[in-house]
Amino acid sequence: MTSSADPGERAAGRAPRRALVAGSVGNFIEWYEFGVYGFFATIIAANFFTPQGGSELEGLVKTYASFGIAFFFRPIGAAVFGRVGDRIGRRPTLILVLLMMTAATTLIGALPTYDTLGVAAPWLLTLLRILQGLSAGGEFGGAVSIMTEFAPPGRRGLYGAWQSFTVALGLLAGAGAAAVLATVMSEESLADWGWRLPFLLTLPIGLVALWLRLRLEETPFFRATADGEATTAPERVADRREMAGAIVMGAARIMGWAAAGYTFLVVMPSYLQATLNATFQQALVATVVANAGFALSILPAGLLSDRIGRRPVMLTGAALVVVLAFPLLNVLQDPDSSAWVQGAAVFVAGVVVGLMAGPGPAMLAEMFPTRVRYTGLGLAYALSNAVFSGCAGLIITKVIEHTGEVDIPAYYVMVTCAISVVALFTLRGEHHRGALPGAARRGGGRMPDGRRRRHAGDRPDVGHVP
Repeated sequence: MTSSADPGERAAGRAPRRALVAGSVGNFIEWYEFGVYGFFATIIAANFFTPQGGSELEGLVKTYASFGIAFFFRPIGAAVFGRVGDRIGRRPTLILVLLMMTAATTLIGALPTYDTLGVAAPWLLTLLRILQGLSAGGEFGGAVSIMTEFAPPGRRGLYGAWQSFTVALGLLAGAGAAAVLATVMSEESLADWGWRLPFLLTLPIGLVALWLRLRLEETPFFRATADGEATTAPERVADRREMAGAIVMGAARIMGWAAAGYTFLVVMPSYLQATLNATFQQALVATVVANAGFALSILPAGLLSDRIGRRPVMLTGAALVVVLAFPLLNVLQDPDSSAWVQGAAVFVAGVVVGLMAGPGPAMLAEMFPTRVRYTGLGLAYALSNAVFSGCAGLIITKVIEHTGEVDIPAYYVMVTCAISVVALFTLRGEHHRGALPGAARRGGGRMPDGRRRRHAGDRPDVGHVP
C-alpha cells in the first residue's frame, strides 16, 4: 500500500530531524574533545608543559592557559565563519568547521611530547588548540541556526536544547572514555600513551558526522533571505549598532551558564585532584555524575521554556547557582561527607546548569534576524565562553595558588550567575511565542514557515521587560 503523502512533504517532514542530527553531531565532537582535554589536564601538563624541575601546579596552569587560548579564538571563528554562514549558507560552513575540528583533534592524539620534541611540543599543541577554537567558534552559531530555523512552531526551545544536550553527551563520552582507560590501564601506560586514544577516536566519529552533514539541506529561512531584498547602507549601519547591543546582552544572559558549566562539568576533576587530593578515578566519577544531572535536565528545560518562556526557566537556574554554590562546594570539601552525599551534590550542580543550557540556544536565536543570526548568536556565545569558560580553570587554579582559598570556585560561579540574573530580567517574557526574526525589515510578507512577518520581529532583541 502506497502512502498518500507527497514525496516533497515527506522530505520536508524529515528535514527537521536531519537538522537535529547533523547539527548535534558536530557539537558532540567539539565538546567530547574539550571534555577529554579537561579530564586529562594533569596528564597533558606532565607530557607537554612540565619539563624536569617544573612543579605540577605550574604545568597545570600552563595547560589551562592553552585551554583558554582556544576559547579566545572562538570569537574570531564565530565572526569569520558566521559571516560566511550568513552569506553562502549554514550547510557548507558547518561542513568546513567540522573538517577543521576533526583534523585538529586527531593530530593532538598523534603529537610528540616534550620529551621527544622539546620546546616545540607545547607550541604545536597550542597551535592545534587555536585551530580547534576557530572551528568551535564557527560551530555553535551554525548548529543552533540550523536547529531553530527548522524547528516546528512552538518547539524552538526543545530543538535548540539538543545543542546543549549533545554538549552533555560529548562531555559524558569524554569522561566515560577517560574513566574506562583509567580503570583498564596502569597509571604509567595511561600517562605514556593511553591518553592519546580518546583524541584519535575523533577521526572515525568525524567521518560519520561528515556523511550526515553532506546530506543536510539548507534552511528555509536562509533560502528566503538569499532571495529577499538587499538592505540599504543606512539600514546596515543601524543593523550593526543594534547587533552589537544584542551580542553584549546575549553574552551577559549566558555568562552564568558558561562559567558554572565549565566550573562544575569540566574544571572540577583537576580541582578535586589538585586542591582536595582526590584520586583521578574519584574525580572522574564525580564529573560523570555532574554531567548526568546536566544531561537529564536540558531537554525538559528546553521543552518547559516553550510553554512558560525562556526567562523564568533560565532565571531559576542562575538564581539556584547563586544560592547553592557554597553549600554544594562545602559538601565536597567535607571529609566526613559520604560518597552518596557528595554524588548528590555534584548531580544537583549539573541539574541547575542544565536549566540555563536548555533554553539558552533558542533564546539567543530569537535575538537576531536571519541575515545575521549565524554571526550574532555565535559571537554572543563565543565571547561569553572565551572569557568565562575558557578562563575558568586558569582563574580558579591561579587564584587558589596565590591565596590558598579553596572556595574560589563558589565565588566565581556566584558572581557570574548574579550578573546573568540581572541581564535575564531584560528578556521579554513572551518573545518565545512569536516567529523567529525574519529575512527582511521592510514589508509584511510571510516567514519561511508560513507565519506573517512582523516589522518589530526583524530587529535584534536587545531585550526589554514587557
